[in-house]
Amino acid sequence: MSLKAQLEAIVYAAETPITLEQMTQLVKESVVAEGTADEAEIKSRVRSCVEELIGEYGGPDHGVEIRQVAGGYRMSTKPEQHEVVRAFAKSLKPPIRLSLPALETLAVIAYKQPVTVPEINDIRGVDSGGVIGTLLDRKLITTAGRKQVIGRPILYKTTKEFLMRFGLKDVNELPSMEEFEKLVAETFQSELIPAESPSLSTETATPDAVPDIESISETETAR
Repeated sequence: MSLKAQLEAIVYAAETPITLEQMTQLVKESVVAEGTADEAEIKSRVRSCVEELIGEYGGPDHGVEIRQVAGGYRMSTKPEQHEVVRAFAKSLKPPIRLSLPALETLAVIAYKQPVTVPEINDIRGVDSGGVIGTLLDRKLITTAGRKQVIGRPILYKTTKEFLMRFGLKDVNELPSMEEFEKLVAETFQSELIPAESPSLSTETATPDAVPDIESISETETAR
């Protein structure tokens, strides 16, 4: 990857303005590997690439720009695009808020689908009936017929909304269990809510812990 491409990715991903010094330290190893070891020269190359990016994004074909803010650089929409961006923001659905038990149940369904509630309960060790309703309401899961066994329990699977939420093309792109656990924690970290009230769920949750889904991995079949 070129130095300019690395810097573009860094500025795009930065939540707060990032300084030249910070960017220099982040790309220093790759620049040194290319044969440039002088600190001043590395910083000069970084500054040059950032200026090129500012010029490129300043063109009329881009709706975003790279600006200097509070001593650093950040990517933001251009003023002339504010109205369309504001309209888009108003059209967005409210953030999905889930409890830890709901996230854990969602993970079970994602990796074992189609799966029944009794099978989910066996994996988690608690009753998941309440949180199933929550996941259905959030349109993260849907029914997938009935299992042809005694009682014919309902099967559940993930939905297109689930794929969109996690940025997946299809379920075959699901990461490893360890990566998924980290993804769940990062995706919903600011949106976690306490476990549903007893009227909605009969299970006990640990509110300050990331969902422990190792038991899913132990029973997961080879993909």
